[in-house]
Amino acid sequence: MNFDSLGLAAPILEAIAAAGYTEPTAVQAQAVPEALAGRDLMVSSQTGSGKTAAFMLPALQLLTVPHALAGNGPRVLVLTPTRELSMQVTRATETYGRNLRRIKTVSIVGGMPYPVQNKLLRMGVDILVATPGRLLDQMNSGRVDLSRLQLLVLDEADRMLDMGFSEDLEAIVSKTPASRQTMLFSATMEPAIVRLASAMLKDPVRISVDSQQAPHLNIEQRLHFADDMGHKNRLLDHVLRDAEMKQAIVFTSTKRAADDLAQSLLQSGFSAGALHGDMKQSQRSRTLQSLRSGGLRVLVATDVAARGIDVQGISHVINYDLPRQAEDYVHRIGRTGRAGRQGIAISFVGLRDRNVVRTIERFTAQPIPVSVVPGLEPRPRSASAPARPSDRPTSVRRHSSPDAPGRLRGSVFSNTASGVIVFA
Repeated sequence: MNFDSLGLAAPILEAIAAAGYTEPTAVQAQAVPEALAGRDLMVSSQTGSGKTAAFMLPALQLLTVPHALAGNGPRVLVLTPTRELSMQVTRATETYGRNLRRIKTVSIVGGMPYPVQNKLLRMGVDILVATPGRLLDQMNSGRVDLSRLQLLVLDEADRMLDMGFSEDLEAIVSKTPASRQTMLFSATMEPAIVRLASAMLKDPVRISVDSQQAPHLNIEQRLHFADDMGHKNRLLDHVLRDAEMKQAIVFTSTKRAADDLAQSLLQSGFSAGALHGDMKQSQRSRTLQSLRSGGLRVLVATDVAARGIDVQGISHVINYDLPRQAEDYVHRIGRTGRAGRQGIAISFVGLRDRNVVRTIERFTAQPIPVSVVPGLEPRPRSASAPARPSDRPTSVRRHSSPDAPGRLRGSVFSNTASGVIVFA
């Protein structure tokens, strides 16, 4: 199947071709025809599957036909959980809609000055991309009128619920026309998402492509056991100096840790920068632009960057600190291996992280192979880490050092579900 067969307008097809895309992804091939037919959609798809185009291409097609009602209010509203994802959707809209005249896209997110947003809204908008909290503020101030809305998209609905936006979503949706078309995209279809969909969608078409539990076949996952912080830092230095590493996102658990680690990497000669929620939007935008242009080689971030960053050059994702939620692990590693490319995801794991690893492996239904760097092996823990029953067989892995082909690394007998490792 190619994009020509989807029934999109010629200007949109030309923009898609100019962007270098030739064939739709699985989620696009299934979702776009149903959306163009006017159906509500309930879509479960993995990060990096091309879902943004799956809803934005039909949205742009809708705008090729004039609205029956005059006014300045948006015809398309896309709700996202984070500023970063909002900016990504806005960029995709500009890319796919570059050949459509007089299409105005506005992003309304927290951290952006109100006077700037107010001016943009007064000028009129066709596509509004927003985070729920800031949009509701603007609606309550009378600056956003949703009476002309034809299409509502809930992007990463699961994340919006996790962030406590349930009441905001209900308040926003209550101000939209009942005749609207609605598309809901979520990495999972947990009961809370199903309840949300049943309240907001009309007889939706259910599409499931590359669910969150599906393995990232194009991402090589590795687990390195670290004895302490010093050991973890030496492992990080080794990975970042690897010739295979083009650009990397290093995830930390706190904002302060992101700042401290980025500063430490700068002092060690790496082109590094931090990204977290305490930064001003202008700072975050400059940092992301530097990453996209290749000026920044290492981005140290909190989970604010786990969703919404689509940078093709990211070859490595490094979990300096493991996330507390298994879903966040999936979204983190999905920052590499984008658009079918190969990627590497590395996690540094301490003794206290054993339960987190077990949770992640159960959630993804796949083990994370243990790897060892010659000269940076962890201390044996078989004596201090009592075995626990495992729900899968113990795996035996041998790794040879890339620095010395043919040389055998220490053989690793690993059972990461129980946290037991024995070095031979």
